[in-house]
Amino acid sequence: MNNSHTAEDILIREDKDGAVYLTLNRPSKFNTLSENMLIALQRELDAIAADPAVRCVVIGGNGRGFCAGHDLREMRANPDQAYYQELFRSCSRVMQSVVNLPVPVIAKVQGMATAAGCQLVASCDLAIAAQSASFAVSGINVGLFCSTPAVALSRNITAKRAFDMLVTGHFIDADKALEWGLLSDVTEDDGLENLVADKVAQILSKSPSAVRFGKAMFHTQRQMALADAYDFAGNVMAENMMSPDAAEGIDAFLDKRTPTWEQPGR
Repeated sequence: MNNSHTAEDILIREDKDGAVYLTLNRPSKFNTLSENMLIALQRELDAIAADPAVRCVVIGGNGRGFCAGHDLREMRANPDQAYYQELFRSCSRVMQSVVNLPVPVIAKVQGMATAAGCQLVASCDLAIAAQSASFAVSGINVGLFCSTPAVALSRNITAKRAFDMLVTGHFIDADKALEWGLLSDVTEDDGLENLVADKVAQILSKSPSAVRFGKAMFHTQRQMALADAYDFAGNVMAENMMSPDAAEGIDAFLDKRTPTWEQPGR
């Protein structure tokens, strides 16, 4: 295990067996996405993207909440439109970097995830929440429509449900978030760590190259017309078939043995 920390420990990184755990660490502020938090997140995401040894990422938050979105006090201290444009561009880069990482990203959610915090959950490939977690895009309550969170939210749940949340600011609980498609799993509060660990272990047990092929293909094909998506997916699958892991995996299946995957970067 190798521990490393980012500026002022507002974001804690832990590396373990090919998985990277990023923990938002402003518990007294409900882990709001301050300028420094966004800079720290972007720095780590860029480093992870360039590291072939990383196979999975988990994003969590310390304290009673996952993430309460942007730091409203910091925003009000800088009443300038150009400042706000750059802030939201910075946040959008972080969210797109999560989507564009070559490995799966899991949101581990306890407590509340609101506004850009809900956006972060929606941007992750998988999201596992404690039963007591709650979700909202509540900017409307302070006179600010959550426009950038709407982009990620509306790609997870139906348009009418997303707009309802955006225009009312109301919270939904973990069970409803699971039913609507914002979450992939819900567990009792004391089972969150174990369920996330089990999901990470499942991912780490698979071929690293196949997972990377798959994540890149999955998000790209979603933006395509049906015929184009099939053409693209077929080409990716053919390329995947030429990988050593595919040969090893199929041979192992036929030989009734456990495959031994390549470990890039090791």
